[in-house]
Amino acid sequence: MFGDRAPGDALHVDDPGELIVAVPAMVGFVPERSLVVAVLRGAPSPEHSPIIDAVVRFDLDSDGGSRRGLAAAYAQCVAHICATEGAAEVLAVIVDDRVREPRRARKQGAAGAGPWGTLIAAFARRLAAQEVFLEGAWAVRAIEADQRWWSLLDPNHRGTLPDPATSMVTVAHVLDGRPIRGARSELTDLVAQNEELAQQVSAHLDNALAVAHERYAVAVRRGDPDRYHRQALEHVLSQIANTDSGASLSATEYAELAVALRDRTVRDSLFALAIGDHATAAENLWVTLTHALSGSDRADAATLLGYSAYIRGDGPLAGIALQAALDTDPAHSMAILLEISLRTGMRPDTLRRLAYCGLGIAADLGIDLGPVVR
Repeated sequence: MFGDRAPGDALHVDDPGELIVAVPAMVGFVPERSLVVAVLRGAPSPEHSPIIDAVVRFDLDSDGGSRRGLAAAYAQCVAHICATEGAAEVLAVIVDDRVREPRRARKQGAAGAGPWGTLIAAFARRLAAQEVFLEGAWAVRAIEADQRWWSLLDPNHRGTLPDPATSMVTVAHVLDGRPIRGARSELTDLVAQNEELAQQVSAHLDNALAVAHERYAVAVRRGDPDRYHRQALEHVLSQIANTDSGASLSATEYAELAVALRDRTVRDSLFALAIGDHATAAENLWVTLTHALSGSDRADAATLLGYSAYIRGDGPLAGIALQAALDTDPAHSMAILLEISLRTGMRPDTLRRLAYCGLGIAADLGIDLGPVVR
């Protein structure tokens, strides 16, 4: 998963221990059994250190698997991101409770660094073949105060982690209101389906769809088919306001929202909310709908959630939401587009055009979705 940062939010981290404790802030949660790669942007002047401009996290195969295959796949992904970013240097951190600190060695090299050292060596070779260079690599069992870390490139370079809570990067993220979750499972729980609720909502879908068809037929008979789109969009916006005020939705109301989102005009206009005043309220409703719906309806809600998270720079949540959409509907075209964009490191700013298109669609219906604020 790709974590984006604005140019003014770029990170300078010179000490390996400080880099490692900054990883949870950079990826949005405390990683376990993960390879985290930081993409470096050149420093503005020779006396400054390179800047950590983006991060990407990979799962480490819990069953061992082919480390050569992992190295090739991860290197290909990182090289693609580096090509997009115009970067030629990266740093790597392995977080894995299964690793053990190696004995000090007389010679520098990864040979004594254990199996993940072998993976890092293969990873570095693959990157170098594409003119991307691994400038540093470290391993740690867990990102906690006083945990030992060691280099996978120089077995005699090692140290102890400071308290992650005191990391300036962590403090900056907390003060900025960005969540740092305790584990990736908190993200997966956030988009998990409530099967009982989804079944209740499904029982009301046929009736909600019949009502929507009748409303559309009336609009067409009056020579104003946009009347239906406008009413459906206004209904979704009113439910965003209701839930933001603390109201709970019934199964019938969830079904009505699901049917409204099936209208592509309505759904596409709602992407605009990700850059407006009501972004947080809308995102909360997308989370709720992702819990409550099933099938392609759940995919629609999860895609809106993924886009909203993507635009505000929460790559981990965006990735998990988009994966939930694709698990439910593998052919969902918008989820496919956004997932590829995220995986290949496309900047959120590039995807803001989708939100601006949504503003235009709503304006054509006579609805003002408010100013752009982020």
